[in-house]
Amino acid sequence: MAPNALLQSNRLFKAFADPTRLRILNLLRARQLCVCELIAVLKLPQSTVSRHLAYLKRAGLVDSWEEGARANYRLAKPGGKLHQALLGCVGTCLGDEVGQFKVDRQALLEKAIRC
Repeated sequence: MAPNALLQSNRLFKAFADPTRLRILNLLRARQLCVCELIAVLKLPQSTVSRHLAYLKRAGLVDSWEEGARANYRLAKPGGKLHQALLGCVGTCLGDEVGQFKVDRQALLEKAIRC
């Protein structure tokens, strides 16, 4: 494995090693979201959510763009087989096993969040 590929693999595994980042990735599987929607569902401070989003962006897992004052996020297109496999595992391997994922997705459906 080339040094760059090894470094990228390390970033991906570290990104997937945190429960909050997994929750964010699971929510973004449903649709693109703004930071305020993630804050409302995760019930975490803005600074914490933004820090995790920045980590996911550096790992190449999410894309972001701004619309006025809103920062929006979506899953990035997989940059390789490992990236694709890990994202798939969030839904298939963990989706039915992690009760918090269900709670988060239900909260997203129920909340009419206004930014």
